[in-house]
Formats: sequence, structure tokens, C-alpha cells
Amino acid sequence: MTAAASNLTIAERERVQALYAWEGRLWCQGSRHIAGLDEAGRGPLAGPVTAAAVILPPGLFIAGLNDSKKVAPGRRRELAAIIKQQSIAWAIGWASVKEIDCLNILVASRWAMWRALTALPVRPDHALIDGFSLPGLPVPQTPLAGGDGLSASIAAASILAKVARDELMLFYDSVFPGYGLAGHKGYPTTAHRHALARLGPSPLHRLSFKNRR
Repeated sequence: MTAAASNLTIAERERVQALYAWEGRLWCQGSRHIAGLDEAGRGPLAGPVTAAAVILPPGLFIAGLNDSKKVAPGRRRELAAIIKQQSIAWAIGWASVKEIDCLNILVASRWAMWRALTALPVRPDHALIDGFSLPGLPVPQTPLAGGDGLSASIAAASILAKVARDELMLFYDSVFPGYGLAGHKGYPTTAHRHALARLGPSPLHRLSFKNRR
């Protein structure tokens, strides 16, 4: 290994280690299983909102672990496989298009997170949550603004949620052809808006988001 490569590896280990700051504090306070929670899909015009919960073991180094928005799609899929294999526990939660339209996107996102947390096969004793608190959660929680860039557990959850939702939208592309779901994943791109104007909404589209077309 060259000196430059060695320095890069050291820098990456230090970067990932810094993401465990919040987990480290909680471990020192006696928490054993800390769940990171994040969601994907609040902004699209179509499809469900997806959440993930992940419990990572202390000291786990995953090269490239980061906020999912900063990771290329192919690398996200690779990291998702590693996270599933090496985490203590993980789970995915969903909130449907109907729930989004009936409840609003914020409430639906909270339901997706709740479902992910309660689906974990290992009960967490603390939750680190990206962005907002979850009322009535059965475990202590710490909401972190921008948490997917501050916490390893939340970053891992952001990757699992994003990959799970993207894979679902790839499937729906064949169920509802013509909208380009495989490309934009339901987000409000110009091409998506044009398809909506031409075809009208599908059962996958969020009717409560019609003012955003």
C-alpha cells in the first residue's frame, strides 16, 4: 500500500469513527442497543415513504458509511448489503400513499419510522432519530437535525431506507409504465411532471401533492 493510500484509509477510518460520537456517549451511559432511524421519500410525487431502523455494534467500521444522499446509487446498494450482514439488527417500515394523503407526509413519515423501530428483532434501549421526535415511542429518543451526517446508526438507516424505496420504485416502473419511475423514483422532475400532464395520476401518485406538479 502506498503512503497516499494508507493516509486515505486512515482518514476514512477517522471520519467513520467520528460518526459514532452520539452512539459513544450513549454506550458510556449504559445503553447497549442504539437504533438509528431515518426515512426516504418525503419529497416525491409518487410512492410510499420508507423508513429504516438499524442497530450497529460498537467499533464496526464500514468504509464509505455516510448520509445516503452523499453516496452513489451503486455504492449504496453495496453498503446496504454490508449493513444488513454486519448490524446487530435492522428493519424497514413503510407508510402508504393513502396514509400520506389522509394523514399528511410528516405524520406518515413518523408512522413509517415507528413501524421500522417496532419491527426490529432486537429491542433497542435508545433511538437516534433524524430530524424530529416520535411521540409515544416506547424507548428514550434523541432527535438530531441532520442526523444522517452526524450518527453512524442514522447514516446506516438512511442507506437502507433509500435502497429499499428505490428498489420498490424500480418494480413499480413495470406496473405503471410511462412515468419514468425507474429513473426519477417518483421525485418531481420535469420529465415526471410532463408524464403526469400526459397520462394523469396513477394509483401510486400522492393526490395531496397535486399542487406541486
